[in-house]
Amino acid sequence: MARISGIDLPKNKRGEIGLTYIYGIGRSTATLILESNNIDVNKKVNEWSDDELSAIRKHITEFITVEGELRSEKQLNIKRLLDIGCYRGLRHRKGLPVRGQRTKTNSRTRKGKRRTVAGKKKVTR
Repeated sequence: MARISGIDLPKNKRGEIGLTYIYGIGRSTATLILESNNIDVNKKVNEWSDDELSAIRKHITEFITVEGELRSEKQLNIKRLLDIGCYRGLRHRKGLPVRGQRTKTNSRTRKGKRRTVAGKKKVTR
């Protein structure tokens, strides 16, 4: 079983796809890793030899920030924005979209489930 940076890679997937199970590695990075180590992109994870696996491990640890280290780095960046009180930090604090999206409609992912706000009662005469 291929285990890289604390993640068990799926055995029956192509190498390019299998590497994307690691947080911080997408398709293009996975392709770059495999090509730099002269490994066929279409080769399945369970077909990798021990030498190929160690070469991939070495490349990832040397050149790419992944998993826990990347997550903590992202959290520190967000915390820095909150501390300095910039616009993006305020948007993070309020739980609203940070990158200029509209909020009148959409943005339900950031705002959460709709909360109904009661309207004013009409006065009857």
